[in-house]
Amino acid sequence: MSAPQVIHIHPEAPAKPALGTPCNGCGVCCLAEPCPLGRVISRKRVGACDALRWDDTLTVYRCGALTDTASVLGPRWRWAAPLLRRLAHRWIAAGVGCDATLQVERG
Repeated sequence: MSAPQVIHIHPEAPAKPALGTPCNGCGVCCLAEPCPLGRVISRKRVGACDALRWDDTLTVYRCGALTDTASVLGPRWRWAAPLLRRLAHRWIAAGVGCDATLQVERG
């Protein structure tokens, strides 16, 4: 059995929803590892996704590919922001439901 992975979750983040229920912005999945799109954006396979953004107003995590697209892409690729924004919903399976099987213990 491997050691538990420790991720740092914003204290105001909502609790992880049950598997299959709608995403509530808890951030657990994206803080644990990037999704396929996040791997391209972050250029890594482990650790928190670089595209993940905390929304102070809504007190939830959101995918920056959807909410902060130009910043996520950087100045060189900013021209592609409208296209990425349209495609990101499908690529990150937004609205499909929680697929994170991770067990969360808040401490």
